[in-house]
Amino acid sequence: MAPETPVARLRSVVVDCPDPAGLARFYAAVAGGTPEREDDPGWVVLRLPDGPRLAFQRAPELTAPQWPRSDRDAQQFHLDFDGGSTWEEMDASHEKVLALGARVLDAADREKKDFVVYADPAGHPFCLCRIDH
Repeated sequence: MAPETPVARLRSVVVDCPDPAGLARFYAAVAGGTPEREDDPGWVVLRLPDGPRLAFQRAPELTAPQWPRSDRDAQQFHLDFDGGSTWEEMDASHEKVLALGARVLDAADREKKDFVVYADPAGHPFCLCRIDH
Protein backbone atom coordinates (compact mmCIF):
# COMPACT_ATOMS: atom_id res chain seq x y z
CA MET A 1 0.00 0.00 0.00
CA ALA A 2 1.45 3.37 -1.04
CA PRO A 3 1.52 6.12 1.58
CA GLU A 4 -1.03 8.86 1.15
CA THR A 5 0.10 12.32 0.23
CA PRO A 6 0.12 14.44 3.37
CA VAL A 7 -2.27 17.35 3.64
CA ALA A 8 0.36 19.68 5.04
CA ARG A 9 3.96 19.83 6.24
CA LEU A 10 4.73 20.75 9.86
CA ARG A 11 6.13 24.27 9.91
CA SER A 12 6.40 25.21 13.59
CA VAL A 13 5.75 24.12 17.11
CA VAL A 14 4.51 27.25 18.90
CA VAL A 15 5.11 27.68 22.62
CA ASP A 16 3.23 30.25 24.70
CA CYS A 17 5.43 32.00 27.28
CA PRO A 18 5.83 35.31 29.11
CA ASP A 19 9.28 36.05 27.58
CA PRO A 20 9.58 34.83 23.96
CA ALA A 21 13.14 36.09 23.42
CA GLY A 22 14.39 34.57 26.68
CA LEU A 23 12.79 31.18 26.08
CA ALA A 24 14.05 31.15 22.47
CA ARG A 25 17.60 31.73 23.78
CA PHE A 26 17.15 28.87 26.27
CA TYR A 27 16.09 26.42 23.54
CA ALA A 28 18.78 27.70 21.16
CA ALA A 29 21.34 26.75 23.81
CA VAL A 30 19.68 23.34 24.26
CA ALA A 31 19.02 22.40 20.62
CA GLY A 32 21.05 24.81 18.46
CA GLY A 33 19.96 27.46 16.02
CA THR A 34 19.67 31.22 16.31
CA PRO A 35 16.55 33.02 17.54
CA GLU A 36 15.09 35.41 14.97
CA ARG A 37 12.79 38.25 15.94
CA GLU A 38 9.87 38.88 13.64
CA ASP A 39 8.01 42.16 13.11
CA ASP A 40 5.83 41.31 16.10
CA PRO A 41 7.80 41.83 19.37
CA GLY A 42 5.72 39.09 20.98
CA TRP A 43 6.91 36.44 18.50
CA VAL A 44 10.39 34.88 18.14
CA VAL A 45 11.32 31.99 15.84
CA LEU A 46 14.08 29.45 16.42
CA ARG A 47 15.06 27.51 13.32
CA LEU A 48 16.41 24.20 14.56
CA PRO A 49 19.34 22.75 12.58
CA ASP A 50 17.61 19.39 11.92
CA GLY A 51 13.94 19.91 12.58
CA PRO A 52 10.91 22.15 12.41
CA ARG A 53 10.90 25.67 13.74
CA LEU A 54 10.15 26.40 17.36
CA ALA A 55 8.23 29.64 17.71
CA PHE A 56 7.68 31.48 20.97
CA GLN A 57 4.57 33.61 21.41
CA ARG A 58 4.07 36.11 24.24
CA ALA A 59 1.43 34.96 26.73
CA PRO A 60 1.87 37.20 29.79
CA GLU A 61 -0.86 35.43 31.79
CA LEU A 62 0.48 31.92 31.14
CA THR A 63 0.00 29.46 33.98
CA ALA A 64 2.70 26.80 33.81
CA PRO A 65 1.49 23.20 33.89
CA GLN A 66 1.79 21.27 37.15
CA TRP A 67 3.91 18.17 36.65
CA PRO A 68 2.77 15.38 36.92
CA ARG A 69 -0.78 16.51 37.70
CA SER A 70 -3.30 15.88 34.97
CA ASP A 71 -6.43 16.98 36.81
CA ARG A 72 -5.66 20.68 36.28
CA ASP A 73 -3.54 22.60 33.79
CA ALA A 74 -2.56 19.48 31.86
CA GLN A 75 0.85 19.68 30.25
CA GLN A 76 -0.73 19.66 26.75
CA PHE A 77 2.60 18.81 25.10
CA HIS A 78 6.28 18.35 25.84
CA LEU A 79 9.47 18.23 23.80
CA ASP A 80 11.89 15.27 23.82
CA PHE A 81 15.58 15.88 23.19
CA ASP A 82 18.36 13.38 22.56
CA GLY A 83 20.54 13.76 25.67
CA GLY A 84 23.16 11.25 24.52
CA SER A 85 23.61 7.51 24.19
CA THR A 86 25.52 6.96 27.44
CA TRP A 87 24.80 7.96 31.02
CA GLU A 88 27.98 10.05 30.99
CA GLU A 89 26.58 12.06 28.05
CA MET A 90 23.20 12.30 29.81
CA ASP A 91 24.90 13.57 32.98
CA ALA A 92 26.74 16.23 30.96
CA SER A 93 23.49 17.26 29.22
CA HIS A 94 21.76 17.35 32.62
CA GLU A 95 24.33 19.76 34.06
CA LYS A 96 24.12 22.00 30.98
CA VAL A 97 20.32 22.37 31.00
CA LEU A 98 20.37 23.09 34.73
CA ALA A 99 22.98 25.81 34.15
CA LEU A 100 20.69 27.30 31.47
CA GLY A 101 17.79 27.60 33.93
CA ALA A 102 15.93 24.28 33.67
CA ARG A 103 14.77 22.49 36.79
CA VAL A 104 14.26 18.76 37.36
CA LEU A 105 10.65 17.60 37.55
CA ASP A 106 11.19 13.82 37.57
CA ALA A 107 14.47 11.90 37.64
CA ALA A 108 13.16 8.79 39.41
CA ASP A 109 14.11 5.49 37.79
CA ARG A 110 15.98 7.29 35.00
CA GLU A 111 18.05 4.20 34.12
CA LYS A 112 14.87 2.13 33.79
CA LYS A 113 12.93 4.81 31.85
CA ASP A 114 15.91 6.22 29.87
CA PHE A 115 14.73 9.82 30.33
CA VAL A 116 14.57 12.69 32.82
CA VAL A 117 11.77 15.27 32.89
CA TYR A 118 12.62 18.96 33.32
CA ALA A 119 10.79 22.28 33.27
CA ASP A 120 12.10 25.06 31.04
CA PRO A 121 12.36 28.59 32.50
CA ALA A 122 8.67 29.22 31.69
CA GLY A 123 7.59 25.94 33.32
CA HIS A 124 6.94 23.79 30.22
CA PRO A 125 8.01 20.16 30.63
CA PHE A 126 10.66 18.69 28.35
CA CYS A 127 12.72 15.52 28.48
CA LEU A 128 16.32 14.58 27.93
CA CYS A 129 16.22 11.02 26.60
CA ARG A 130 19.02 8.47 26.42
CA ILE A 131 18.99 7.35 22.81
CA ASP A 132 21.03 4.43 21.52
CA HIS A 133 22.40 5.66 18.21
